[in-house]
Amino acid sequence: MQFKKILGHCNIKENLIRTVSDNRVSHAQLFLGPSGNGALALAIAYAQYINCEQPLEKDSCGNCSSCKKYEKLVHPDLHFTFPFFIDDKKNRSEFFLEDWRKAIQKNPYLDFNTWRDQLQVDNKQANINTAEIHSIIKKLSLKAFEAKYKVLIIWLPEYLDKEGNALLKLIEEPPAHTLFILVAENQDKILKTIISRTQILKIPAYSNEEVYSYLVNKGLNEQEAEDIALLSDGSICEAEDYLAQKSDNYFDILVQWLRLCVTDNGAKLIEFSDQNLASLGRENQKSFLIYAQKILRFCILEKLGANKIVNASLKTREFIKKFSDLYSIEQLENANSAIEKRVYYIERNANSKILFLDLSLQLVLLFKYLTIRKESDIII
Repeated sequence: MQFKKILGHCNIKENLIRTVSDNRVSHAQLFLGPSGNGALALAIAYAQYINCEQPLEKDSCGNCSSCKKYEKLVHPDLHFTFPFFIDDKKNRSEFFLEDWRKAIQKNPYLDFNTWRDQLQVDNKQANINTAEIHSIIKKLSLKAFEAKYKVLIIWLPEYLDKEGNALLKLIEEPPAHTLFILVAENQDKILKTIISRTQILKIPAYSNEEVYSYLVNKGLNEQEAEDIALLSDGSICEAEDYLAQKSDNYFDILVQWLRLCVTDNGAKLIEFSDQNLASLGRENQKSFLIYAQKILRFCILEKLGANKIVNASLKTREFIKKFSDLYSIEQLENANSAIEKRVYYIERNANSKILFLDLSLQLVLLFKYLTIRKESDIII
């Protein structure tokens, strides 16, 4: 994987390349940041650059023997450890390596939920077990086959329990030209004895603008791209998940729904709840309500005078400004809480027709009886 194929993080890429050119490659590094932020892809690209036979100024060449093997994740000196789901016959990550390669090549911004879905393991518990630790020690005790560096990428070391302490001496004093890259999301869940032996590189989530641009480049129209960017919280993996399930324009649906709630248009509200909301499908219903929550939070920020951090298109900001002017912070917070409860109910398979009608009627009470406005007031 080459750096140029990874979205954003330009400064981080430049810093990683500089460590190689200045011969300052730390033997144990922790890439730390939220899910779906490209940290795993950066770790692979970094390892590929280090072992590239003809490195360029800003990237690996992509054409040498080493790069070609890295692109397929089959280089004999590139090793992976990751959480997996143990059964009687599969007690080490190597048994899941083919699935792992497919998952990364399909989505290099992989997160744990996507990995779990790839393996179709339902509610089994994932971990990195003792047998895997012994396998790591054995692999890294051998000389490199053909590359300058042996590289072990440990994805989500949070799943290392106390048995991870068996790696401490190896991490602290590895064999010559051995590189550890740990890719983690939650520093508090990693063994402190491991953290103390690594150099930490913090990798932030993507901005809404970066996710938006990514989606537009994939062919989405501007409003669809903005809807998904707002939902994904800087995770490209989540954006891909929403993209796969999305079938409607959440913004337009939300505006129509709130308009009917505000004007207490009973017959149309019942019809809309049934035909436009309950019919979305369970995952889209949940996504739509999470999107509605984000818009209401933006309205609250607008009321508080913090509109500079409202990250949305001009069309959406105009709606937020108009809608927030109509209602108090208390009303908006109560509406947000009512929607949050319905997200919980959807996750527990509540009847969607009853749920959306009940929620709609509750919003009517929240908006109408404290403040009555014309329909034209919230039409964009």
